[in-house]
Amino acid sequence: MRPWWVRPGLDIEDGRLRVVGHDAEALARDHGTPLLVYDRARFAENARALQGALARTGLPFLVRFALKANPLPEVLEVFRGLGAPGTPESVGIDACSPGEVERAVACGWRPDEISFTGTNVSERDLDVLLGHRVHVNLDAISQIERYGRRAPRTAIGLRIDPGVGTGYNAHLEYTGDRPTKFGIALDRLYDAIAAAARHDLAIDTVHFHAGSGWLADGLPGFERALPAAVEAVGRLRAAGHAITEVNVGGGLGAPAREDERAVDLDAYAAVLARHLGPLRLMVTCEPGDQLSKDAAILLGEVVTVERRRGVTFVGLDLGWNVNCQYFIYRFAQELVVCRAAAAPRTEIVTVAGHINEAGDVFAEDYPMPSVAEGDIVATLNAGSYLQAMSSTHCLRPMAEAVFLDR
Repeated sequence: MRPWWVRPGLDIEDGRLRVVGHDAEALARDHGTPLLVYDRARFAENARALQGALARTGLPFLVRFALKANPLPEVLEVFRGLGAPGTPESVGIDACSPGEVERAVACGWRPDEISFTGTNVSERDLDVLLGHRVHVNLDAISQIERYGRRAPRTAIGLRIDPGVGTGYNAHLEYTGDRPTKFGIALDRLYDAIAAAARHDLAIDTVHFHAGSGWLADGLPGFERALPAAVEAVGRLRAAGHAITEVNVGGGLGAPAREDERAVDLDAYAAVLARHLGPLRLMVTCEPGDQLSKDAAILLGEVVTVERRRGVTFVGLDLGWNVNCQYFIYRFAQELVVCRAAAAPRTEIVTVAGHINEAGDVFAEDYPMPSVAEGDIVATLNAGSYLQAMSSTHCLRPMAEAVFLDR
């Protein structure tokens, strides 16, 4: 029985892991470890799958890529090539910093294809944003005042706090019972309208983000956030603002283990159509993980296999400075021994990195095949938030990258 993660571009031949037709272990031996290996066609496949689901609803829609997930030019080149600006096939950009705006422009996006949604925006940030004339969604009354003083008589979006959220875990829910750093609650919406009026700002977009990394079981939580957006649209329109877009944020995750289930994209699109279709406006979304997470693997070498107080530790030649998914987000991860990609998982181990901190682990109480020092291990789902968040903490090196085309 083949493993759950096998797909075009990532498969097994003679028991060995292959990525885009290349032997994964051979790539590691040739290029050294740690090594990120990208399957560039996968970015396009993921984008087309999401666009297809949205198109089947009949909704006017636009997909934007959350650039913070992976800002590499070699990745952005794929998204830029999917369609001409303004066409349903195109993929826009969701930016959350001035640097991301400048990266998108440098990689070929027009300013009107870029949506900026940040938080605690400074005057220095506005210097760049206003210089490029990108659309800005603001998430606080004070931010509306700051922006309005700099750019009166322009158009903005409002990021609201819908009061309910969903995420891969509670830590990744971006809203809920407790106050959040993100967004304007509906009980302050009229304060936001008044602030916009003081600077003659038009409000044209309602934005929200329910949380990150959510899977099939998170769709009901996401749906519970939509009525707040619908209410905000109604109240803003009643105040004289022509709302032309609801941006539902990102957050769509990607399964990391066999027992995890991806969001059914048609079900996701149907939820959007049911709540937002009657509003007759553009529906936009800005995923990062869904478009990029499964488009790369991370290769590392096993340098330690040792029993410690009854636990087998498998040590790799990389750390959370290269792979922070479990360290920061508590995302589960699937690890594959490249020489024995489909072998029975008969051992229970903890897989750890080489950063001198106790939290530098990738999987705990995790089933793996028998593994030996010198083996090459692949961490799947390495296409987002790894290279983008890498550092030289402890002066450990970041991973090199190889980009493969099928």
